[in-house]
Amino acid sequence: MKKVFTTGQVAKICKVAPRTVSKWFDSGRLKGYRIPGSQDRRIPREQLLRFLKEHGMPLGELEEEEWHKVLLIGTERLFNDRLKELLPEDEDYKFETASSGFEAGILAGSFHPDTIIIDLGLGRAESVQITANLRKDEAYASTLIVGLASEDEAAPEQLAQYGFNDIFKKPFDLALLGTKIKTIADAKRED
Repeated sequence: MKKVFTTGQVAKICKVAPRTVSKWFDSGRLKGYRIPGSQDRRIPREQLLRFLKEHGMPLGELEEEEWHKVLLIGTERLFNDRLKELLPEDEDYKFETASSGFEAGILAGSFHPDTIIIDLGLGRAESVQITANLRKDEAYASTLIVGLASEDEAAPEQLAQYGFNDIFKKPFDLALLGTKIKTIADAKRED
């Protein structure tokens, strides 16, 4: 995720001439800074997002970065629907669902989730394998991986050694899980 843009990169995102971006910058409408010892301008990502939103301009390729993407693996439809109510799309949450480890691997590669929720009812071995494989990839080092364990799951705390960040034992408080995801999403957006 790019943190700072040149005027040329901003022009490409906004679909305008680089000179237009320079005018926005020089007039103070688009905030940024100049590289010391040169006239080159740099626009921080958060300033560009603020400018685009203020002026009702499309976020283009930056839009996807604003979403907090959640991959649901082996979860029940009722759970999925309820979580989508707690974390609505109009608040920048996107969801994908997978019903197998194979499908989860394909979706993880193309969807790039920020949070992954795995129902251990899929099978403990398969759930552990999915998590272990994801954790081997540096791209998923900061991804929140939550396991949903049945009430008779033996020693769910041991699952942390396989890369799970948290385990929620059924019956669990879905609102608490939603709050946890929302907190992480908000922190990511402030970075």
